[in-house]
This record gives sequence, C-alpha cells and structure tokens, in this order.
Amino acid sequence: MHLRPEMLGGVLLLLLLLSGGAAAEENCSYQDVLDHLNLTQRSKLFYMNRPVQNYKTPTEVHLDLLLYAILEVKEKDQKFVPYVWTTMWWQNDFVSWDPDEFCGISYLSIPNELMWKPDITIVEMTERDNAPPSPYITLTSQGNVEIVNDQVLTSTCRMQIYKFPFDTQSCNLTFKSFIHSDEEIKLVHHLSSAEITEESRDVMRIQSEWLFINITVSSITNKIFLHSQTSVIYTVNMKRRSALYIVNFILPILFLLCLDLSSFMISDSGGEKLGFKITVLLAITVMQLILNEILPSSSNSIPLIAVYCIGVFSLMMLSLLETVLVMYLIEKDSAPRDDETEEEGKQ
Repeated sequence: MHLRPEMLGGVLLLLLLLSGGAAAEENCSYQDVLDHLNLTQRSKLFYMNRPVQNYKTPTEVHLDLLLYAILEVKEKDQKFVPYVWTTMWWQNDFVSWDPDEFCGISYLSIPNELMWKPDITIVEMTERDNAPPSPYITLTSQGNVEIVNDQVLTSTCRMQIYKFPFDTQSCNLTFKSFIHSDEEIKLVHHLSSAEITEESRDVMRIQSEWLFINITVSSITNKIFLHSQTSVIYTVNMKRRSALYIVNFILPILFLLCLDLSSFMISDSGGEKLGFKITVLLAITVMQLILNEILPSSSNSIPLIAVYCIGVFSLMMLSLLETVLVMYLIEKDSAPRDDETEEEGKQ
C-alpha cells in the first residue's frame, strides 16, 4: 500500500503533534525544571559566588520594605521595635528556562541554601530576630531570584523629646551590603515613598501609642577606601498619642498646683496648713520621679514637660516658704502678747 505525498505529510504532522504532546506531558513537573537547571546536585555555581557571567558586571539588588506594625518605642533606651516585611530580588545569569517547554511553569520555590544571597544588613539593628528566615526563595523563568522575609527589628533611634508628649519621632532603617561595594552589589529601592506609605497603611495592624505618619526612602553613597557603597535608608515618621499623658500627668500636676493655691484659705494659726502643703509638694516629687523613668537621661536639651514640672514645683516651694515665714512672724508677734498676759495675770 503506497501513501500519496499529501497523505504522508498529514501522517508526519500528526506524529509530530503526538510526540510534542508526549514531551509536554513529560515536562509538567517542577522536578523537570530542576533537572534542566541542574539544581539537584547543589552545584557550587549557584551558591558560592555572585551569579554573573562577567565579574565586572554588578549585581543589582532591588529592595522593598513595608511596615506591618509599630510594636514598641523605648524612649529610655532610645530603641525602636518595628515589625517589617522585606522583599529583595536580583538577576541570576545561570538560572533561566523557557516556560513553553515545561507546561507553562514560570516560577518555582527552592530551599534558600541552594542559591547565593546578597549580604544585606541593617546598620541600626542591635538584636537579631529570633524568628527563622523564610526557608524558600522563588526563581522565575527570566532568571530573577526573590526572597521575602518578615522581621521584628530592635534598632537604635535617637529620640527628640524636647516636645514630649507632643513629639514626633523619625527612626531610620539603613540597608547596605556588609562587604561588597557598588562595583559588585548595587542596592536600589523599588517603590517610592508615597507607594510605601500607602501600602504600609493598608497592611498595618498595630501602632501602640504611636500614630504612623509616613515612610520616606532615600539612597546615599559613601566612600569606603577607594570604593563607593550605596545605602538605602527608610525613615519611619510617627507621632505620639498624647491624650493619655495629658489626662494622667499634665492635668494632675495642674490640679495639685490649684490645690496648693487653695491652701491659702486655711488658717495660719494651726499646723494643718503646713502639713497640707508638704503633702502636696511630695505628690509633685513623685510625679517627677515617674517622668524621670520615662525620659532618657542622655537628652541634649531639657524637655518642656520637665520645665513645666520644675516650674510647678518651684511655685509650690515658694508657697511653702511663704507659709513657714508667715507662721514664724505670727508666732514671733504673739510671743510678747503672751508675756504681757502672764504679767497681768500675776498682778
């Protein structure tokens, strides 16, 4: 039986379609992609050095940060404790594939120890997060490597407490490479300040006593020996909720001052007025001790609230001295009269 040429072409086309479908079905698993990339053997090509074909080509690391919560601001220790989400991605010259050859698989997740990662650190961080980092990183068919982490950071923050408790604070989170210069790793931020602020407001859950204002992002380049190094700085701006301090601190001190002034209506003949004023003065002293526990001792300027407390304390001290002086004059004036009364009684 002989097939005509047009029939033979149709048979060959059908065989090609069947073989292509079988091949597509064979390449429909993540393992096929890993085998294609030779990632199953933990090749040193992927995790020992920067993933570039030419060592003169810098690795551009893109960085994003979102603020999820403001957990704590320790004024006494000048520490800032935020909960943040960080996302980094960079190009790997040795990891890429055609999704059409693998049933449309365009990305996959692998253990993070199989891939090289940039040594990005936070300058202000004083304590490491106890939570383990994400165990997986994401690879895309174009060769991008992406890693996402959530962290509870304990970082230093210089507090400006002059206007306490009506103050606003700005705390920096500075990201940079630990040892690499811009010739090797170039760190860039992806989202703008407005975009980061908007997305952080959408995901934020906890603000503690602080009201989140915005986040500003900027880049600076520093010279280190003969090389330059770029740092990305995220500045978190926040404002203190002052209502609780007004109710629990400022108003009670003002009430104690009014109470002390009202003591002028008490008679100076007895000792009750002096004891009352001393009691009120001790109450102000206790409030000052509480304030001393809140404010840092390393502040360059005296906070206005401390001036307020010292002013009230001074007025009450003058009032107490005035009472002591008046009682002394009254007692001194009454002494001759008592002597005259005693002499008249003897006569």
